[in-house]
Amino acid sequence: MIEITTETLAGIECLHAAPTGQRQTALPTVVFYHGFTSSKEVYSWAAVALAQAGFRVVLPDADLHGSRYNGDTEHRLTHFWDILKRNIDEVPQIEAALHARSLVAIGRFAVAGASMGGMTALGAMARYPQINSVACLMGSGYFMSLSQTLFPPLVAHTPEQKETFAARMAPLEPYDPSQQLANLADRPLLLWHGDADDVVPAAESVRLQHALQAAGLDKNLTWLTETGIGHRITPPALNALVAFFRHHL
Repeated sequence: MIEITTETLAGIECLHAAPTGQRQTALPTVVFYHGFTSSKEVYSWAAVALAQAGFRVVLPDADLHGSRYNGDTEHRLTHFWDILKRNIDEVPQIEAALHARSLVAIGRFAVAGASMGGMTALGAMARYPQINSVACLMGSGYFMSLSQTLFPPLVAHTPEQKETFAARMAPLEPYDPSQQLANLADRPLLLWHGDADDVVPAAESVRLQHALQAAGLDKNLTWLTETGIGHRITPPALNALVAFFRHHL
């Protein structure tokens, strides 16, 4: 049995799930981020599965999503990378709000997500050493290169447009996990990707797996893929997510 409520943490509306009767108990905690143009409710499957396994699970709405959506679809489509950066910046705020209520078991705080949420998890791992473990489902650790093709902030053909594009993306460059591989290697990391993904190519995860392996930094890496699976989470992926945190958190 589990309990799920909607509450505000650090000024952000979140789904908050925990095993029944343990909402006020310090528990191993996973903050799970949803995908682009989605919401915390659409990804509530993660809250259910992880809470059933004994974890506290917090699903925040990303900026311009869910309870934070302002109705401007066109604006949101050109701000994917700004939203991703804000997600990463908000991780320690949510963590602090949970610690203020003594809800996180000591040393047992994790971050996970799917698609944009998976990129959030990788970005957070690269920046915040206090995170115990991370799971990235169908995401990418190559922010700067992927921004050229995935929801680019603007079209960049002329030298002037390219300069403007670079200026728009510059604040995200220090967040790029691919430039901080050592920070992805010292804790447990799960990478999962369907090999037929036509939104975030599986090659993004393969590239990161190969980079960690080539640098001898894959000791804590769990790499899983599924044949013929597009941009969606499957039951085996969900089972792998739960098993990963049962073992590492």
